[in-house]
Amino acid sequence: MIRTLALCIALLPLAAAAPAQVPTSTAQMQLSFAPVVEQAAPAVVNIYASRVIERRNPFADDPFFSQFFRDFEIPPQQQNSLGSGVIVGDGLVVSNYHVVGNATDIQIVLADRREYAGTLVLADEAADLAVIRLEDAPDLPALDFADSDALAVGDLVLAIGNPFGVGQTVSSGIISGLARTGQGGGALLQGGRYFIQTDAPINPGNSGGALVDMNGDLVGINTQIVTRSGGSNGIGFAIPANLVKQVVAQAAEGKDRFERPWSGVEVQVVDASLAGALGLDLPMGVLIRSISKDSPFAAAGLKTGDVIVAIEDLPVNAAAELDFRLATYPMGEKVSVRYLNADGYHTARVTLVAAPRGTLAALATISVPGPFQGLTLSPLSPDIARNLGQPMDAIGVVVVNAEGPAQRTGFQRGDVIHAVNQISVTSADELQAVVESGSRWWRVDFSRGGRRITARFNG
Repeated sequence: MIRTLALCIALLPLAAAAPAQVPTSTAQMQLSFAPVVEQAAPAVVNIYASRVIERRNPFADDPFFSQFFRDFEIPPQQQNSLGSGVIVGDGLVVSNYHVVGNATDIQIVLADRREYAGTLVLADEAADLAVIRLEDAPDLPALDFADSDALAVGDLVLAIGNPFGVGQTVSSGIISGLARTGQGGGALLQGGRYFIQTDAPINPGNSGGALVDMNGDLVGINTQIVTRSGGSNGIGFAIPANLVKQVVAQAAEGKDRFERPWSGVEVQVVDASLAGALGLDLPMGVLIRSISKDSPFAAAGLKTGDVIVAIEDLPVNAAAELDFRLATYPMGEKVSVRYLNADGYHTARVTLVAAPRGTLAALATISVPGPFQGLTLSPLSPDIARNLGQPMDAIGVVVVNAEGPAQRTGFQRGDVIHAVNQISVTSADELQAVVESGSRWWRVDFSRGGRRITARFNG
């Protein structure tokens, strides 16, 4: 009797538990993403891109072996890439730069198996976006842009693309993170970019494909994953639709490169220790470390030491987020900037402008025999400095091209030479004057890929 009573008491919580929820109607039993897929999938295409790489005779510059291999020719090599793209109207397809950026031949295959040749009309490596135009392609489906700033963590999304070339594939998931900028992420994220994070499986071949919401609208372009095996580990990233929309708009205007608004400021993240020094209750915003006299922020009244906290009431908590917020508005537009200083919070109207440009006429080539001969250089203008990840106040010259002895020395396009033998250089003429000294030993301070390097060699 006692044993039976104990068993009944043990079962009481189970009896009191709420009954399991089961479908109560045919509609509930047939819940499906199929209507969303039916609407969105026709506008997602497969992209087959190829490029021909001319390979140079490795003995061409060797004074001894060149005489024996003068007629030695290396046949060109063809490289192929596979990816996805999204039709966004007016015969335009948007994809990733790393899929089609250097392609010489682009073939687009629609979901209904129609095939068209594509012409690259805009390519921007920094944004990893490219826009392709399809000529004489009637009755094209297209996706509408969603407001990616309205997304919330937990929203349902679908990733549509062509993983591994198996054909159009749909995977489901949620928005698992917003405002991913690589802050603290090491090599997991490409620095200087701003992403939406999703756990919808994304695999090689999905690049350039669509991330859509439950309305079938485009919320992002799938671009990269975090993986140790090469396959999906549930952490994928997409370029937000609000940025994609501006890139497509500039392509439709006939531009071949995405022109970003220039802030003219260098900022640092406000962490916990800096927030305490500034008297903030919580870390927020980005602190202006330096500001150009030509900056539109300076024109609006902001100064060094001010903390930018929002653009158009949307938070700014990293340098990449500041760049992203500005890039989602058309050039020439005025945006509201919320900032903080010792006098409290303020709001300013900042006009979006392009960075001051250098002049191509300043290009010059070093002709002095030696390790620098064959360097074609340009002054370091603000827009070039920005694109190369250099500080606003950086000085130096940019390597536009390296041939002959300079190429063999190891100089590469995009290198920024700051000083030679500890003498600062800001123009090709200044560098030419230094190398004319005929030194036997050289010390070169330069930057490559945002990293400062000192090289020593004789010549």
